[in-house]
Amino acid sequence: MNYLNQYIVGGCIRVFPRRTKATPDDEFTFIGYPPLFRPKVDRVDISCTFSWDREECERLAGAWGAYYNDVRLGGVVFGDLGGDFISGMYIKKGYTITSRGCNNKCWYCDAWKREGKIRELPIVDGWNILDNNLLQCSEGHIRSVFAMLKRQHRRVEFTGGFEARLLQDWHIDLLLDLKPKQIFFAYDKAEDWEPLYEVGCKLRKANLIKSTSHVIRCYVLIGYLNDTFNDAENRLKQVLNLGITPMAMLWRNKKNVTDSEWRRFQREWARPQIIYARRND
Repeated sequence: MNYLNQYIVGGCIRVFPRRTKATPDDEFTFIGYPPLFRPKVDRVDISCTFSWDREECERLAGAWGAYYNDVRLGGVVFGDLGGDFISGMYIKKGYTITSRGCNNKCWYCDAWKREGKIRELPIVDGWNILDNNLLQCSEGHIRSVFAMLKRQHRRVEFTGGFEARLLQDWHIDLLLDLKPKQIFFAYDKAEDWEPLYEVGCKLRKANLIKSTSHVIRCYVLIGYLNDTFNDAENRLKQVLNLGITPMAMLWRNKKNVTDSEWRRFQREWARPQIIYARRND
């Protein structure tokens, strides 16, 4: 939210429409409507990340407004441009964002529209990097991020995703030294395939792709206009044949209207256990 720097984590209540793995878990975080017993604070922030939650978040603002005078609707849906990252405020501690924005202008992504071109932020400790496109940052920034990750006491993850065409040999050297738990790439459009294939070859040579692990993963966009189950499955199998574990990401419109068959298909291609069990049948 635009006013993040004015408050520390305990300075206000943060309300979310639902809980996810990344939702904060401190005593000032609440899911949904006000409980019987509530902390005494000056302000309540309603955090809205997805457009289909907008109406529910507006209802939540009304409900919390019955008990608190200062209730604010925020998050990306309500025009948050993304300021400096504060650990634990709107994302659980351990998750961190070291840059905002993206220099690409992909039709399916709003990051560049909302946050503009890539900009580097002060680096806050964490073990899971959520940046939109970390590899667009300067070499100095990237090396500083990796130096921070070396200080962590658990295996790190890059779940924000890497852009395959930007991966260089020195990035691979840093990854080999770091030994991360998982790294995600993205296969969103046809032109992503060739760079992903080349990355797959490089990572196999560097021994980062192994048949016994799922360290290297790839988001694969499915279910968009004119996509078919056959085409989507072919893309997912392409990734799998590289030795990279795919994770199907179902395209959603502003109202989150998706076909039930596409949702079923996505679930079957979202969990490594299901993917490899079916492959071995």
